[in-house]
Amino acid sequence: MERDSMGEVEVPADAYYGASTQRAVLNFPISGQPFPRRFIRALGMVKKAAAQTNRELGLLARRRARAIAAAAQEVIDGKLDDQFPIDVYQTGSGTSTNTNANEVIANRAIAILGAERGSKVVHPNDHVNLCQSSNDVIPTVIQISCAVAIAGELIPALRQLQKALEAKSGELWPVMKTGRTHLQDATPIRLGQEFRGYAGQVEESIRRAQGAVDELVKVPLGGTAVGTGLNSHPQYARITCARLAKMTGLAIHESRNHFHAQATLDVLVAAHGALRSIAISLWKIGSDIRLMGSGPIAGLGELRLPETQPGSSIMPGKVNPVIIESLTMVVARVFGNDITVAMSGQSGSLFELNVMMPVAGVASLESIVLLAASTRNLSERCIVGLQATDRGPELVERSPMLATALNPIIGYDEAAKIAKESMRTGRSIRQLARTKGIPEATLNKVLDLGKMTKPGLEGPGGGG
Repeated sequence: MERDSMGEVEVPADAYYGASTQRAVLNFPISGQPFPRRFIRALGMVKKAAAQTNRELGLLARRRARAIAAAAQEVIDGKLDDQFPIDVYQTGSGTSTNTNANEVIANRAIAILGAERGSKVVHPNDHVNLCQSSNDVIPTVIQISCAVAIAGELIPALRQLQKALEAKSGELWPVMKTGRTHLQDATPIRLGQEFRGYAGQVEESIRRAQGAVDELVKVPLGGTAVGTGLNSHPQYARITCARLAKMTGLAIHESRNHFHAQATLDVLVAAHGALRSIAISLWKIGSDIRLMGSGPIAGLGELRLPETQPGSSIMPGKVNPVIIESLTMVVARVFGNDITVAMSGQSGSLFELNVMMPVAGVASLESIVLLAASTRNLSERCIVGLQATDRGPELVERSPMLATALNPIIGYDEAAKIAKESMRTGRSIRQLARTKGIPEATLNKVLDLGKMTKPGLEGPGGGG
């Protein structure tokens, strides 16, 4: 039997958690999905740093503080994950899970001290939760866990993809092909130039991801219940944040405005907005590559994608762009999570507290983890093994859009007539230009495909 402020509750005999956790288990039989490991790890970090700070400030006895820190380290290490059974879909402040951590760490600290479990020698509220409230701890944990995941998983995966795309750009630079706008033929482009564009998208994605980390490291710790810092030592948040910065290697620091930091999820909404932008870039890259690899006979067929697995249970020899299909499903999930985070920020912020924090935090973590894994998978199982076919160079020689290069010579209207005649008759732009009396030397100069991929007035004029 365990007791909390509402009375006695039966708790499993081998559990470190107590009455309040058990009540939450019974109250929220929703999804069967507890908080993920990354969140629980960050929660352990906050509790450990808090105990050490409270010892330094003379608020906790040294022996008790050391036991709490040791128990919190076990939470960080994942040794007590089975002691966090509460569903994600719970109280909107995450109070149930903060209380869960307080009870588990308290009882584990009691065991470390050799006392009787449940004896409250280490009290979950008075000692483990000292200078804290669920209302500042949970958003801090969400922000730290997301920042750590972006910095440690997503950004390295994006850097790997950028490097792979830059290498592929150099490899494919000599390959000429038809550019496309509006899904219609446009002026020539190097295949390597297209991949340089993709690498640039990923470079910007890295910048946006780092911007999200910079947002997330400004945490609301120290605001306690409503942002005023009631029952918290004036130096507690600053010292604890310094400890958390050392633990994570990130520049974690106290928010300058606790009333804003606790009452809203603006920081998380902004950070997930960066994730949405990254997802959109990955979708564009994957979709372009999938289209260029379509075929091999009836599609564009300009790229040969790596063959990763048989594509059909009935059609022998069929190979599908499964790595990109996996990526686009991840992007769809991220879009859904972005709506969840946005709605949580918009609908959950009521006066001094947001009350949709758990689902927003878990949705954000899922987006980060999925994007990191699929980005790395795209690099390793698709981009590295891509090969150009002869299809691109063949098509560009037949493209009526080469007539654009004649604009400076005969003007837009006459060049348009040649382009239309080329489409109607199948004759090449060069052949038709000869009939207009344009000298061969001029044609060799303006129809040089390499020059047409650079700025200059000797080649094409404007177009879109």
